[in-house]
Amino acid sequence: MPILIMILLLSLLILVHEAGHFIAARAFGIKVEKFGFGLPIGPTLFKAKCGETEVLVHAFLLGGYVSFPDDEKDSELPADSPERFINKPAWQRAVVVVAGVVANVICAFALVMLVAAWSKQLPSGDYEIYTGAISAPKEASIWDSGLQVGDRILSANGCEIKNIYSFVTITKNSAKNNGIISQSIVDKNYSYLKALNPGLEKDELIPEGVSIRLPETPETDVITMDKYAAKGAKYFKKEGFSLDKNLIELKKDIDNRTVYNSNGKYSLYDVAKAISDGVHPINLTVIRNGEVIKLNPIYPDEKGLIGIGLSAKQKMIKTDTPIKIIKKSSKYLWDNTSMMMYSLGQVFTGNVPFKDMHGVVAITKIGGDMIEKTGKSAGILLAALISMNLAILNILPIPALDGGHLMFLIIEKIIGKPLDDKVIEKISSVFFSLLIILMIFIVFNDITLLIKK
Repeated sequence: MPILIMILLLSLLILVHEAGHFIAARAFGIKVEKFGFGLPIGPTLFKAKCGETEVLVHAFLLGGYVSFPDDEKDSELPADSPERFINKPAWQRAVVVVAGVVANVICAFALVMLVAAWSKQLPSGDYEIYTGAISAPKEASIWDSGLQVGDRILSANGCEIKNIYSFVTITKNSAKNNGIISQSIVDKNYSYLKALNPGLEKDELIPEGVSIRLPETPETDVITMDKYAAKGAKYFKKEGFSLDKNLIELKKDIDNRTVYNSNGKYSLYDVAKAISDGVHPINLTVIRNGEVIKLNPIYPDEKGLIGIGLSAKQKMIKTDTPIKIIKKSSKYLWDNTSMMMYSLGQVFTGNVPFKDMHGVVAITKIGGDMIEKTGKSAGILLAALISMNLAILNILPIPALDGGHLMFLIIEKIIGKPLDDKVIEKISSVFFSLLIILMIFIVFNDITLLIKK
């Protein structure tokens, strides 16, 4: 039942989008030949006449369309008919093109306001993170940090902790001896080594048998992340480079020492690299009994574990008045849409690999799970965000999408005449084929994800 509800919600979004085109077209007196739910691939499940418009439901449900006489080669409507899309002013055609996007935005806002009015609250997306039982070994640094069960974690290494993901990511990437070091830390440690051993040059091999002094507490990277990575809107990637096999062996030789006896194979700068990979502190700020407390550093082990349990409680936004319903719904959509647009940018810049792109199958399963665990409100809010996502994707200037049609209209306005129909048709056909291939690829990703789960 939860999955069925999610399918119905997604179907609603497609119908709303196409209804936007339909209503705008009819408002300008443009005839609509067909109103299609799904894409005309494979068999047609349902066909009926509604006034002058033929309504069709196709087996391939991932999409929809509105077809005008201009799209139908066998249309009996005269070429100069005012009911044809092409014979309308460019601004009217532009309104029809963007009407689907506008409809999705209005639908998203209406769905969020529905939840806000119904439940009198909206999820903020931010969580209060609390520490649970401490299960670390007695020699672990967490026992000296001052952390207590029930402390609310405010920040880690300067990063605000508003979900468990961000905290776990910081601790995992702070694993002891993880082999990844930054150039700035290497340079700092080299300056310490140079001050302790002024007679040695940066890249000269230290003669065999010569002893050099090592800093008692070398600098190491402190792992943090920006707000987009903390929200999961982009991949977190620790910047730096890895130690090669030889430097890993050097590191083993000099660990926990204050003097290194050279074997004649390494330079002072090599030693700087080796001592730069070590423990990575986590500096926590917590709230305890209303008081903000900065704790002593905690150092994860080689697996990136510190030995505590975590619990999360989501902050809710009250929407118990009409003003709050409107204002908070607008903010909810704005915040989430901003993150979506940032994530979309990560896809286009290649920071999100194609194997991690997912679509309607995964969304239906995830949405169904959300409805089952947290109620219908979660599914409706997810549908609202998907509606905004549809609006954003459709307005992109890609041929075969609404934004592509709008782009052609803008070009027409600039050059003063319509583009050649055959050119537009060829370009749109190529991009439509590419979109179908992309959809198939994403569905494959979705199925693979569900099988793995």
